[in-house]
Amino acid sequence: MMAARYGIARGLFSNESGMGSAPIVAAAAQTRNPVRQALVSSSGTFWDTVVICAITGLVIVSSVLAYPDIDFNNGATLTKAAFSKIPIVGTPLLTFGLLTFAFSTILGWCYYGERAVEYLSGRRWVITYRVLYIAAIFVGSVIELDLVWNLADCMNALMAIPNLLSLLLLSGILVHETRKYLWRSRLDREMNETI
Repeated sequence: MMAARYGIARGLFSNESGMGSAPIVAAAAQTRNPVRQALVSSSGTFWDTVVICAITGLVIVSSVLAYPDIDFNNGATLTKAAFSKIPIVGTPLLTFGLLTFAFSTILGWCYYGERAVEYLSGRRWVITYRVLYIAAIFVGSVIELDLVWNLADCMNALMAIPNLLSLLLLSGILVHETRKYLWRSRLDREMNETI
């Protein structure tokens, strides 16, 4: 049960699948068809989980196998030790990855929150939200890490539960629209091939 709990929690933290946050950005895209944008957006889970997490996992596993003296009780320490075993580029690569992922995550979640505040109460509360968001970033960086993880897991669950229920209730419409889009795409391809 604990493995499933942590696996689901870290998976949600990694790729946000099912939480309903990625559609906020996808809705801002200029596209001919919302299904097309949804298919493009759904590829983000592949890149986050399969590519980035798999590369990190391979580095950690291969480093632990090559250097069995690495302490693997703490995930952050293990990752740092594993990347430090890669000559020359390991530590800078990990530092660059952490900085870019942290910065893009902070900007992304700020955007999500701003759009939610703007939807619920108009533009007048956006500045207040930004100030509170910056304060929350500071608080999150100085409080105990276990508390941060627990708060993040709770907030992710609170977002995922209503979103997944909505997806179940709207699944018929989603399937219908996706089939219609794929049918039109296939028809357009066949027409282009005959021309």
